[in-house]
Amino acid sequence: METNAKDKLIAWLHGEIKSPPFSLAARLEAGYLLRCLQRGEKPGMPHSRPMPPIGARCHELRIIDRNITWRIIYRTDPDAIVIVEIFEKETNQTPKRIINICKERLSDYDNATS
Repeated sequence: METNAKDKLIAWLHGEIKSPPFSLAARLEAGYLLRCLQRGEKPGMPHSRPMPPIGARCHELRIIDRNITWRIIYRTDPDAIVIVEIFEKETNQTPKRIINICKERLSDYDNATS
């Protein structure tokens, strides 16, 4: 894919997407969805859903990988897609500790960039 001057940057606060632990197919799907976000596209369900408990403009990408479900927590800022956390989801609800970690990272990021 070509890059465009209007594409948003990706700011990685934590985590990485690599094989392993992601399968090649899951890594490619995650890359495709992140590229869509960079171009300003807004993937909906089942790929992305809002995460208001974390904050405004926060969402999670949902990647099904064989018998593992990955989550990529991100926030859409005017100039960047901020990757906050990547984790293996094991229950129906996002663990409270993940929500708290994400809030803390975003607060630190906002303080450092303002």
